[in-house]
Amino acid sequence: MIPTPPDLLTELTDLYQDLHRHPELSFAEHRTAALVAARLRALGCDTFEGVGGTGVVGVLERGEGPTVLLRADMDALPVTEKTGLPYASAHDGVAHACGHDLHTTWLIGAATLMARHHTDWAGRLLLVFQPAEETGRGARAMLDDGLYKRFGTPAVAFGQHVGPGPAGQIGHRHGVAMAAGDAIRIRLHGKGGHGSRPEATVDPVVMAAATVLRLQTVVSREMAASDPVVLTVGSLHAGTKENIIPDEAELGLSLRSLDPAVRERALAAIERIVRGEAAASGAPEPDIDLLYGFPALVNDARTVDAVLAAFAAHFAPERLVPAPVIPASEDFGLLTDGGRIPSAYWFVRGTDPAAYARAQAAGRVAESVPTNHSPYFAPVLDPTLATGVETLVGAALAWLGGR
Repeated sequence: MIPTPPDLLTELTDLYQDLHRHPELSFAEHRTAALVAARLRALGCDTFEGVGGTGVVGVLERGEGPTVLLRADMDALPVTEKTGLPYASAHDGVAHACGHDLHTTWLIGAATLMARHHTDWAGRLLLVFQPAEETGRGARAMLDDGLYKRFGTPAVAFGQHVGPGPAGQIGHRHGVAMAAGDAIRIRLHGKGGHGSRPEATVDPVVMAAATVLRLQTVVSREMAASDPVVLTVGSLHAGTKENIIPDEAELGLSLRSLDPAVRERALAAIERIVRGEAAASGAPEPDIDLLYGFPALVNDARTVDAVLAAFAAHFAPERLVPAPVIPASEDFGLLTDGGRIPSAYWFVRGTDPAAYARAQAAGRVAESVPTNHSPYFAPVLDPTLATGVETLVGAALAWLGGR
């Protein structure tokens, strides 16, 4: 495996801080994509912009060999950053609170090392910088834009994510690694009127409240304890004034599941309950829209074993740590074409080790260690930056390093 030299770490630190300071929301990653494309061209990559909207693809080819896909996501979140970092977001209400700026920097670093050491490998690197992971639409957009028809189907695909835990550790897992994710928008239609005359209305606020409470039974009363499911009503919007009963209410739901059959059962239960509550209220049929849905992320066992062998040859054994199933979701799994492309996805931890140890000793990890999507989430760069570059390089060389 190729270590990250100090000059490259300095360069990547500058890039990371620039990306962190200028976050961009899903499908609006124009500045980020332009920076990525310029870096790839400087490395000699065949570079293509606008793939799937704001995606960027770089192709680095060195002789005969398999095609290896390395993927990073680029988008930020609608979060106001509260880290107090000197390079904190310069844009109110938008922040890289999930670490995609680090993911982008890692992949640029890996591409740089592979370009510098071009005599150490043979084959094709497909460098995929994906937009809109946070909305669950970016991978699908790139595939619909002909990702594999235009650039070739890879023999294997790799991705990684930064997360909480002692910096420098690498969390790995065989099989299901992250949950399926579904986002559902529900519009409940009532009949508005004056707050003093509820008898002349069909109140969507009461309907929404009853629906929210009844939806809690999807997990607690319709799923077995052995079937992990998380259903969250993350938003509820209705009304504009205290003495006006509105015409409609809108709910936003998030469903996470691990088993396809359980997922379908949960989605059917949600629809049945929403329609049932509307009928019980004498309301018109509600609108139920699936905003996005993608399957659980499943690692191929043989691919994971090969990656772990490469990591074990480079990193100290204590840095390789088995990871639990993550109930959050990732659309990276769509890039595997339903599992037909073998893949591995792992987690690079990025919390200051001393701070994590203190929280662990106090039994306050959940309360004291900021995690992804928190306004306080900020990975430490040493050794997180070098670790993520070297894991991508190591995984790629496990397929391409036979030269």
